Amino acid sequence: MIAAAFPIAAIIGYLLGTIPFGFLLTRAAGLGDVRSIGSGNIGATNVLRTGRKDIAAATLLLDGAKGAAAVLLMDRLAGPDAALVAAVAAVLGHCTSVWMRGRGGKGVATALGAILALAWPVGLACLALWLAAVALTRMSSVGSLSAMVSAPALMVWWHGPLPALATIAIAAIVLFRHAGNIRRLLAGTEPRIGAPAPSSPAPSSPGRGLG
Repeated sequence: MIAAAFPIAAIIGYLLGTIPFGFLLTRAAGLGDVRSIGSGNIGATNVLRTGRKDIAAATLLLDGAKGAAAVLLMDRLAGPDAALVAAVAAVLGHCTSVWMRGRGGKGVATALGAILALAWPVGLACLALWLAAVALTRMSSVGSLSAMVSAPALMVWWHGPLPALATIAIAAIVLFRHAGNIRRLLAGTEPRIGAPAPSSPAPSSPGRGLG
């Protein structure tokens, strides 16, 4: 692969990742600014707190689709190594969207979409782990953490060390964004699905951890 493709893949992946579907969909549905409710996150879990399951589902699918799109586009244009770069960049873009003044989501749906596009058996295994953990605990964060912690090992088993390194980077971003959730899980105060979020940051506050 031409070395110049790496920065191009990073830019394209990042820009695709920055598209704030949760924000756009809730605004289009007349639900206001999703950043002003719950945790302030623009992802599907917080969108669900608006009471609109259809909008939350659409957010989940579109956030996953942009991760997959980044991978598939760069794989076609510049090969599998560029696709790995785009995958990491898309997750980072979702978490630090320039359109949201550096705010964003926690990257789980985008990460799962990217992993599915990189290696569908690994993506399906991660989805299964996420669903099982959520079903058992009723905590979205537990499902997210279970899937991300498992993803690198699953990737190295199926596809080798280089894709696994990219998956480690993706998992690290997602785990970092879940630092608050991890603290609450350890303290036994993490809310279950359907319960109010633990905090409600003001829409104008950039850089807050978002759940």
